[in-house]
Amino acid sequence: MQAKRIKVTGKVQGVYFRVSTQEQAKQLGIKGWCKNEPDGSVLIIADVSSPKTSTV
Repeated sequence: MQAKRIKVTGKVQGVYFRVSTQEQAKQLGIKGWCKNEPDGSVLIIADVSSPKTSTV
């Protein structure tokens, strides 16, 4: 597995961003996880070996 660390900033907490991202990744068969960070961002770790990773 080749993993990619992605940090998303802006209005991403409290707006269903993390859950909707997880749902999209699951539908596309992309493995990984995401979590809210104390600074208000969302951290995503995704398996980028899937060709569908760029879709998310």
